[in-house]
Amino acid sequence: MDRFDLTGKIALVTGGGRGLGRGMALALAEAGADVVVVSRHQAELDETVRQLHAHKGQPLAVPADLSIPDAPREILTTVHEELGPVDILVHAAGLQVRKPALELTVDEWDKVQSVHLRAAFGLTQAVARDLIDRGTAGSLILVSSLTSNIGVRNTSAYSAAKSGIEGLMRTLALEWAPHGIRVNAVTPGFFHTELTDAMFQDPERREWMLGRIPLGRAGDADDLAGATIFLASDASAYVTGQAIPVDGGWLAG
Repeated sequence: MDRFDLTGKIALVTGGGRGLGRGMALALAEAGADVVVVSRHQAELDETVRQLHAHKGQPLAVPADLSIPDAPREILTTVHEELGPVDILVHAAGLQVRKPALELTVDEWDKVQSVHLRAAFGLTQAVARDLIDRGTAGSLILVSSLTSNIGVRNTSAYSAAKSGIEGLMRTLALEWAPHGIRVNAVTPGFFHTELTDAMFQDPERREWMLGRIPLGRAGDADDLAGATIFLASDASAYVTGQAIPVDGGWLAG
């Protein structure tokens, strides 16, 4: 089991204040990593850090707005000064605007792209540059979505961003493999979080979702723990450029 051990590693998790990001942060801490969580909301960060203290690592909270272009660089500078260089990145921060495409504004489109896709590029680029300078291998994990594989009404900006995440992941995996940097994605299915609450509150949509899931239930944040630890650790040393579905069997149907 040593190949799953993350002791001595520093892991940066965006969107770590709640939902899937918090679940992934807790999983990394359980495996021994020192976890840095990023969110816009200090209260959410405080609660995540409180939970992280149940593990042996040294948690750190960094409040930041990833829609700001300089945020990735500023986050990495803070982490380097407080804890040290990052070995593992998980970009789970998310933003959703549920509107028909004909009603979506350009500003709303840009905001969604900035948090999901532009921030993914800025963060991976900054972490990879540091890893290459240090001559150190690392693992970069992006959170994708089923909307990269299926169409979901009223999610045009989100679907485009998540599809871009998978394209970015594959390209970076090829470019950075010679440096020992692995780039993969986790593709969650239908998980009940704040981003998806509107769908779960709609009885018709909820019945449609649950009826399509072979395992018969929505996902829980803890369901991402295994895939997160696997991709972050040496257990996946020969895995890069892959999007791993954690969807209760949805895509198999």
